[in-house]
Amino acid sequence: MKRTRIKAALASDTPVDPIRIQGWVRTRRDAKGFSFLEVNDGSCLKNIQVLIDHADPAAAHLKEIQTGASLEVTGALVPSPGKGQKWEIQARTLTLFGPADPESYPLQKKRHSDEFLRTIAHLRPRTNKYGAMFRIRSECAFFVHRFFRQRGFFYLNSPIITGSDCEGAGELFRVTTLPVFPPRTEPEADVFKDDFFGKEAGLTVSGQLEAELFACALGNVYTFGPTFRAENSNTPRHVAEFWMIEPEMAFADLKDTMDLAEDLVKEMTRYMLEQCPEDLELFARFVDKTLMKTLETVSGTTYERLPYAEAIDILQKSGKAFEFPVAFGSDLKTEHERYLCEIHFKKPVIVYDYPKTIKAFYMRLNDDDTTVAAMDLLVPRVGELVGGSQREERYDVLKRRILENGMDPDDYWWYLDIRRFGTVFHAGFGLGFERYLMMLTGVTNIRDVIPFPRTPKHLEF
Repeated sequence: MKRTRIKAALASDTPVDPIRIQGWVRTRRDAKGFSFLEVNDGSCLKNIQVLIDHADPAAAHLKEIQTGASLEVTGALVPSPGKGQKWEIQARTLTLFGPADPESYPLQKKRHSDEFLRTIAHLRPRTNKYGAMFRIRSECAFFVHRFFRQRGFFYLNSPIITGSDCEGAGELFRVTTLPVFPPRTEPEADVFKDDFFGKEAGLTVSGQLEAELFACALGNVYTFGPTFRAENSNTPRHVAEFWMIEPEMAFADLKDTMDLAEDLVKEMTRYMLEQCPEDLELFARFVDKTLMKTLETVSGTTYERLPYAEAIDILQKSGKAFEFPVAFGSDLKTEHERYLCEIHFKKPVIVYDYPKTIKAFYMRLNDDDTTVAAMDLLVPRVGELVGGSQREERYDVLKRRILENGMDPDDYWWYLDIRRFGTVFHAGFGLGFERYLMMLTGVTNIRDVIPFPRTPKHLEF
């Protein structure tokens, strides 16, 4: 007899006999002559009720079965007389796989705080909220691959260990086999000569540069994987390890990038509303009462597009006392981004043509020699969700920008080579996967949308 997942059992149109399920006990309730177990196997939000007659052989190990225990039940799926449930299982056999001590099992039938659940990240997927979260995350990741495959993109596994800093911010984690990292009292080449790679290495902050190389051979590519940033920040928006979706398109300009970003966010949100309605409804009920309205706006409206200079003008004339002053040449903060899309336009916003002084070296310099062809897609509650640009395809301009940013062109010889051999205009963006999940679920702390968050002084599990 094959195992039936609880999601499939609950969706059945007719009784099933026999049926076999496996899962974990959420709660147990005893009555005269009977016991009722609520069992969940992670396949859906709902539990299935298992009815055990104390006179049946199935009750033999009942004393050992408490909340958290894992078991297998065989019996008959029959209509349930109880309210709020269509089916229940009348057990014939019950096999206990793993008991759980009721005195020490930390998940009890009560609401636990997110802070507490982070301390037991190995068990929190068994709760309703986090079971729903990680089913949503899985379904969302599936959609990403489907979206790009349907548009002819090739999936690229960009390197996790890298010798270059994509953003030039110096926030790389070092990768070394040296037992003690030597002080920089010698020339740099000598410092790393005995290390594994013979040069300084780190964990990647982005797969973009490698994606550009492949786009200039395969046309359209995307990376979707972990990235790392050694930023000593303990805010609800920062973790040291996070996932990025980074498409790159050859023969594409800034408008193409904005169009693709808008399509991805819209279609992904529509898909998730269709595929995960019960899990999303949980977050709409208990996390953010306005969630469904926000998701309908994100999935169903045309996004506003405006230049950075116009966005600054709107913010300066808003009359709002921002914590961070607004001035041309300053980067937009989350409070500015949220004002634009939540209050002023009341929908997602794409801001483009940023000053070159606040953007990365690889973004294409506009004809005004002051701004670059960069764009940020801003969404309600989160602020910046997507950052992208048309890339600088002109060799001389790119080399000059590398030098202006205090970087060594020799470290990017291969990146410059693409501008020497068959250069083309090309563009792409990065979408923070965890930030999207925060918008999708209403969760306000990034630690709660990733299975095992990595933050300063925290490397558990």
